[in-house]
Parts: sequence; structure tokens; C-alpha cells
Amino acid sequence: MAQYRKLGKTSSQRKALLRNQVTMLLQNGKIVTTEARAKETVKIVEHLIALAVKEKDNYETVKVSAKVPVKDKDGKRVKEVVDGKKVTKYETVEKEIKKDMPSRLHARRQMLKVLYSVTEVPAAAAGKKKATKEVDLANKLFEEYAPKYAGRNGGFTRITKIGLRKGDAAMTVLLELI
Repeated sequence: MAQYRKLGKTSSQRKALLRNQVTMLLQNGKIVTTEARAKETVKIVEHLIALAVKEKDNYETVKVSAKVPVKDKDGKRVKEVVDGKKVTKYETVEKEIKKDMPSRLHARRQMLKVLYSVTEVPAAAAGKKKATKEVDLANKLFEEYAPKYAGRNGGFTRITKIGLRKGDAAMTVLLELI
């Protein structure tokens, strides 16, 4: 007997489907899908959240100095003349960043192996490429979901049956994060 559901797809199609469902569930908090697909998705999501909970505090804070271009009120870089050439003016900024320890870095890479990259487009700026921003779901797992589920030993998801789908009478369910 197989240890996973084949879902009537080839291995590459099945992997892509499950990656997409896991990504959408972690981004939106809930998805509607069939019961078989939901049960397979739960296995992956539970593993990722457990990994995030385990490694949530495994980082060190480091001070870093960076050269940042000075910008005017319009957001354009300020130029100054040096030896007859226009050169961008820079200032040094001190920042504190979180540096992952090796085990947390490994966990982050394991997550990124499963998750697709997501680009978020605000409703007000639909169709404009400048307004889009990349969402870091691995960071969302560490920063948002790990503290939320720190006291739980599994059971991070809930499957609620909705009813039969009209076309093929497949059982549809609502898969959500608790």
C-alpha cells in the first residue's frame, strides 16, 4: 500500500499541486479543496509549522553598518560634484539584523524547498509593477505562526467538510489554520 495519495497525477504534477496548496494556505490562512488533497496538504503544512516552532528563537542579533544613498524629497538620489564628475552622495547607517544560526538556516532552506515565491499586489495598484512586493513566507512562518503555535504539540490545521462538488461529486473541504 502506498504511503501517500497519488491524486490521479504524475509525481511532478502532484508535487507542484501540493506545493501550491501549501503556499496558498500559509499565505491566506485557508483554502477550499477536495478531501484527499487536503489530507496530503496537512502533512506538509504540519511539518513546516513544527519546524518553525522548533527553530523560532535560534538566531543572534548583529549590528551592521551599511552605505545608503542620500535621497531628496522626491525620492531621487542626491548627486554631488567631485573632480568634475557627478557622484551619488552616501551616508552610513547602523542597523540591527537577525542572523540565523546554522540549524535555523537549514530549516529556512527546507521551507523554501517546498514553498513557492509569492508576489503580493495591492488592490489600489493593480496592474502596476512598481507597487508589487515579494512576500517571504519562510519569515512569516518564523515571525507570525511560530509564536502563535509555540504551546501546541501539532494539530495546527482544521479540515471542515463543506459538501459535494457539483461537477464530479467529490467531497470538498475547508482547510484552515487554527
